[in-house]
Amino acid sequence: MVKLCAHRWTIPAVVLVCLTLIGSLLIHELQWPSLVAFRAQMPDPKPVDITNITTILIWYWPFDQRTALEGNVCRERFGIPNCILVDDQSLFSLADFVVFHNRELINGQQRLPVHLPRPQKQRWLWYSLESPVHNGNLRPFAGHFNCTMSYRLDADITSPYGRLVPQNFGTGSTVEDFIPKDKSSLACWVVSNYAPHHKRTEVYNKLKSIIPVNVYGGAVNKRLDDKTMRSTISRCYFYLAFENSISRDYITEKFWYNAFMIGAVPVVLGPPREQYEAVAPKDSFIHVDDFQSIEELGEFLRKLAEDKQRYASYFNWRLKYTAKRFGDWKEEFCRICPKVSSLQKQKVYNDLDAWERK
Repeated sequence: MVKLCAHRWTIPAVVLVCLTLIGSLLIHELQWPSLVAFRAQMPDPKPVDITNITTILIWYWPFDQRTALEGNVCRERFGIPNCILVDDQSLFSLADFVVFHNRELINGQQRLPVHLPRPQKQRWLWYSLESPVHNGNLRPFAGHFNCTMSYRLDADITSPYGRLVPQNFGTGSTVEDFIPKDKSSLACWVVSNYAPHHKRTEVYNKLKSIIPVNVYGGAVNKRLDDKTMRSTISRCYFYLAFENSISRDYITEKFWYNAFMIGAVPVVLGPPREQYEAVAPKDSFIHVDDFQSIEELGEFLRKLAEDKQRYASYFNWRLKYTAKRFGDWKEEFCRICPKVSSLQKQKVYNDLDAWERK
C-alpha cells in the first residue's frame, strides 16, 4: 500500500497525509474536546495551551433566551482565557462541563441526555436562580449532577443576583455625591407577584398604615419601564426590597438593582441579617427583623428620613464600592472556568433535593 501511494504521490505529500492522520487519531483517542470546540468557533485561532482549555456546553439556554456565541466570547468580552462556550448539542462528547437550567427540566421542556454515552471526565452542572419553593421536585435528578450553580454561597459556583465591586473614586468624593437629589417620597415598592399568603404582603399592609408607601408594578396595574422606574425609585428615601420567598442567601435584584444601584436605602425582608452582611456592609440596609414590631419600623424610617446626616451614613459604602447586578447568561457561564481548579473532581449529588432545601 505504501509503495502504491509512493508511485502516485510525491514524498512530501505522503508525509503530510500521514501526519494529518496521526494528528486526527491523537485528537480522537486522547479526547481533546476543548481544542475541537475551540477550532469549531475560531477558524483561525491564535496559539493557545490546549491542555488548559475548558469547554462549557450550554445544553439549552435558560428561558429560551438564546444569544450568539461568535468568536471567543469569554476571552474577548470578559477577559477569561482558555474558556470556550458552545451550545451545539452534537458537541456533547467533547464537553468538559454541560450546563442544565432547572426550569426547563422541571416543566418538561427538556430532558437530561441520559441515553447518550457520557465521557468519564465530563461533569454535569445544575443551574438555578430560583428559591426552593419554585424549583420543583429535584428527586429524579439524584446521582446525575456533579456541580451546582446558584445564588447560594455554598453552591459549587455562586452566581449572585448582584455583588459589590471595589472602586477607587479618588480623593474629593463625598457620600452626598452618591445620594440622588430631589427625594420626595418616603418609601416605595415595585411588585408584580402580589399574593395574600406572602409574608411581605402582611408586612406591607401593616406598614402602609403607619407611613406612606408608593406601590408600582403589575400587581397594582402601574407598570414602569426601566427609565421611569429608575427615576421613580431614586426619589424615594427607602425601597422595600421584600423577597417573594424567604430562603437561604436568596437576595435578588430587588436589593441589588432596585435599591443599591438606583439609590434608595433598602428595607429588606428575606434571609437573616447575617446572610445580608455576608455580601453587603451591615450599615447599608435596614432589616425588618431588627424591629419588635412593624409600627417600630415605620417610626424609625420616618425619623431617619428627617435626619439627613444619619440617613447619608447608609451610603458610606459607595465611597469604596460600586454595585453590579447579574450580567447575562454568557458572562455567568464563562465565570465557571476560573472555578474549575477548586471543584471536587469526583463529586456527585446523590440527593440534590436535600442540598437545595437545606
